[in-house]
This record gives sequence, C-alpha cells and structure tokens, in this order.
Amino acid sequence: MKCHWCGSDHAQEARRTGYWELPDGSRAVEIKEIPSVSCRDCGIEYQEDTMIEKIEDQLMLIDTKKLSSPVTYDDLMAVPRLLKKNYFKL
Repeated sequence: MKCHWCGSDHAQEARRTGYWELPDGSRAVEIKEIPSVSCRDCGIEYQEDTMIEKIEDQLMLIDTKKLSSPVTYDDLMAVPRLLKKNYFKL
C-alpha cells in the first residue's frame, strides 16, 4: 500500500480511533476501529477520502440523538438509516 503523504510503499491497513462532529453541531463522537492507513516511514495515520465520505454520509442519515460515544465503526455503519442516500451531497 502506498502512503498518500510521503509516497512510501510501506503504508499498511490499520484500525484507528477518530472523532467526528455530528452534522447538527451538537457534539462530537468518538469512533473506534475505523479502517485507516498507517505509514511506518513518515508516521502518519489517516483515513482515506472514501472512508471519510462513508462515515459522514452515515452520520447524515441516522438518528444521531441515539448514538452512543464511543462507538465502533462497524456498529456505526450498522445503525439503520432514516433515508436511503444523502440527498444533501452535491
């Protein structure tokens, strides 16, 4: 796997914790075990753009008032959606 930051071929898949502000701005949630990238050469850990989109779409489409924190990525993605897709995305 290639690191998008330093270009190293020593990046690898990892599961990391991240923090997201809810779409309504009421609070932030801790999300554990997010599929991420970890580079042993430059030390950066990040989520790819597609993963960020998945998380943000899910947070837009669920009832976040019932969401506990912390929550695992898999549990977050398993929360039933109120809408089928994010109609607010351009």
